[in-house]
Formats: sequence, structure tokens, C-alpha cells
Amino acid sequence: MTNKKVLVAYFSATGTTEKLANKLAKVTNADLFTITPKQPYTADDLNWMDKQSRSSVEMKDRNCRPAIASKLDNMNEYDVIFVGFPIWWYREPSIIDTFMESYDFTGKTIIPFATSGGSPIGNSGEIMQSLAPDAKVFAGKCFPSNTTEEALKDWAEEWL
Repeated sequence: MTNKKVLVAYFSATGTTEKLANKLAKVTNADLFTITPKQPYTADDLNWMDKQSRSSVEMKDRNCRPAIASKLDNMNEYDVIFVGFPIWWYREPSIIDTFMESYDFTGKTIIPFATSGGSPIGNSGEIMQSLAPDAKVFAGKCFPSNTTEEALKDWAEEWL
């Protein structure tokens, strides 16, 4: 591994993505930042079967930008940023769009990683690239929740 400064930033609604982010941060010797919604999501908010649930309404509106509770003051210090999230409606949740628009990612390498109950990562990388046009955003990968530290390290080494 090189001496690049690495960040793992993630949003986790149920804890699944958080576990993966913690493993990834450990094996890449990265700092960790939790993308925390200003208004936490309840179980009712996450009910994808309810078309009126908060997550359903947010994901229908591509311009929705849920507020984030805190901001990272030293983003300029990082070279490589892994951005983790659960897949919602075949893409990244709207709060990730908020995150991508909240910083200047000029010259940074951004790699999405996701967890899912069965959906692929879709075009999340392309959407994130459009929100951070001066960064290099890769397609990323969706991982099962039981992915090992070794598998994450092997995957991440390409960017380190």
C-alpha cells in the first residue's frame, strides 16, 4: 500500500453497511466518517413496500437531498475516498447525493461500495461522477454482508 490518505465514508440505515465500512477502514488503514442523516430514519421510513414511506418518497425525487447531521472539516486531506451505502431502488440513497454535493472532490479518487439484499450497484458510480465532475469516480462494487476483511483488502488495493 502507498502513503495515500484514505477515508471510508458511509451511510448505513440498518447497520449492515456500517459493519462492512468498519472492516474496509481497518484493512485500508483509513479514517472513518459516518454520513448521518439530520433526521434519523425509522423502520417505517425504510419500508420500501409503502409508497408513502420517507425512503420511497425521497428516492422518487431525483432532486431530493436529505440533510446530513455533520460535515467533515478536513476532506481536502484525503486522496482516496471509499463511499459506502445500501442500495435503494437500484442506486445510491439520496443522502449520498447530498454528501457528493457537499464537498470539493477535485482530483480525488472515489470508489463506491454497497450492500444489498440482492440488487446490483447499478449506475451509482455514474450518478456520483455527475455530482463530483472533477473527481475520478469508479463504478464500485456491491458486497454481501459477510464479505471477509481479506476480500475487501484485495479489492481495495487497486486504488491504494
